[in-house]
Order: sequence, then C-alpha cells, then structure tokens
Amino acid sequence: MRVLVTGASGMLGRATATALLERGDEVTVLQRRPAGLPCAEVLGDVADPSALRRAAHGQDAVVHLAAKVDVVGRWPEYVRANVGGTRSVVAACRDAGVGRLVHVSSPSVAHAGVALSGVGAEPANPVHARGNYSRSKAVAEQEALAADTAGLAVLAVRPHLVWGPGDTQLVGRIVERARAGRLPVLGSGAALIDTTYVDNAAAALVAAVDACGPVHGEALVVTNGEPRPVGEVLARLCRAAGVPAPTVRVPFRAAWLAGAAIDAGWALTGARSTPPLTRFLAEQLATAHWFDQRRTREALGWAPSVSLAEGFARLGRWYAASD
Repeated sequence: MRVLVTGASGMLGRATATALLERGDEVTVLQRRPAGLPCAEVLGDVADPSALRRAAHGQDAVVHLAAKVDVVGRWPEYVRANVGGTRSVVAACRDAGVGRLVHVSSPSVAHAGVALSGVGAEPANPVHARGNYSRSKAVAEQEALAADTAGLAVLAVRPHLVWGPGDTQLVGRIVERARAGRLPVLGSGAALIDTTYVDNAAAALVAAVDACGPVHGEALVVTNGEPRPVGEVLARLCRAAGVPAPTVRVPFRAAWLAGAAIDAGWALTGARSTPPLTRFLAEQLATAHWFDQRRTREALGWAPSVSLAEGFARLGRWYAASD
C-alpha cells in the first residue's frame, strides 16, 4: 500500500512510518524538517495546500498526525496548524483520489475536566474541551469525520498519553521536573489513568489504515488497556529514568487555582516557555481518565503487544544506555 504519514518527525509519527515500512508498504512522509527515515519525503507545512497536494499524489491512504501540541500558544496558531492543517489534508485527499484517511486525534477532545471512567470515544466537544490544543483538535476531528464519504473513508483514532524511549513531550517533561524536585502528586494520586506505549499506538494506527473503509465515520480511543493510579505511573516513569519519584502532595484545588493563575499570566505576557502548571495539567493529574477498549479492538482487529511492565523495562534500558 502507498501511505502518506504527516508529522513523522514526532515520536508517534516516526514509529508509525517505521512500522508501515517494516511490513513492506511504500511510505511518504511530510513534515517541516527532515525525519531521517528511509522513505520518500516531502518537506513542508501541513497547512500548506501545495505541499499536501504534492505529498498526497498517488497515495492509497493518509495517516494525519501533524499538529501543534504545545501547552502554550495563541488560539490562531492552533487553528492554523490543527484545523487548517486538517482541512488541507482532507482537500488533498479528495483532489488526489485518496480512499482512506486515518485522522489522529486525542481523547482530550471529549474531556471537560471531570473524570472519564470506562467510557468509549465520546463526541468531540470544542465548547467544553480544555485548552487551545484540545479545542482545536476537537474542531479538527469534527471536520475530518464530516468529510467521510463513499469516496473518502475517514477514521479518527485517539491514542491516549503515548510514551516511550526518546519521548520529549510526556516522559521528558516529567523526568526533567522530577530531577529538579518540582514534580508533586496532585490530590491523592489514586485517580486511575490509561496510557499507551508508543509501539502499541503505532500498531493501532497501522491497523486503522487496514480497517479504514469497512470501519469509517467514527472515533476510537486507543490505550494499553491497563489503568493505573497516576501516582504509580509517575513513580514508575521516574524509576525507569533513575530520578526521584514525587513525594510531595498538593491538594487538587490549590493546584487548579495555581494553574488558572499561570494560564492567565502566560496569556497576558505572551510567554513562550513551558509553564510549570496549567489548569488542564492539574485536571489530567488529579482526575480519572481510562477507557473501554472493546469497540477499538473489535473494529481494528488489534490488541496491544507491549505491556506496561515491559514498556517501563524498555524505558529503563533506554535511559541506562543513554547515561
């Protein structure tokens, strides 16, 4: 199969492109800087229609991962990258006659700040989603699924909290803060959360490429299916990296208020640095978010092959080799 992967410079995009290559697909990648993968490459911005047209020509399927995922930034920046980028991808698919589009979304598009316990892929909600990233991804998912037609099958996949060796978004920030003694446990640390080891997330996206067509017009959440208390997840990530696990506990209400103040300060000053806390982060670290995986596994014919225990072990070996 000929498959275009957007956003292959990121951890999950790179893993997905690699998995497609390893099974023999003809892969093209599109991103702003070289990914260093042994496949065809188009350098360009996902919001640039001309770059998307070049990349989509002759493809059978597109896996759209490229997005602005920063925790800071102004709303127009997220709209351009996440909403405008998705529109460009859809238009390029239609123009090039691509039959399948796997749109990579996020469970945060349906997270309104309250616990999500054992739910499926609830509808994306731009009004109640928290933060510019989640709101923009909610709009993007809605537009992608609205493009599902007889000529273009669209499937939205929402991998949840993807992590693994070399991760700079989740693991890297947790380890950096733990090393500096700035990683508290919010609330009791007992809230159950799902996470996804990167190899499992990539395999799910490959399965989605194959399933897209018979399965279309819906969203599916992907996780390891092993909910764990957030305090345990933080401790095991820290242990794998060889840094102290968090011991200080901060009440959720205090953390949320601090996050709200920091959000306001960053917005007022236009700061570009990563804030120490946000309201969204406080909610993610103190409320349950784990998901029913039965529909996902049935629809994709997929199940995770790397357990959390094995994932933590691989992460530990990676950090040991990096020292």
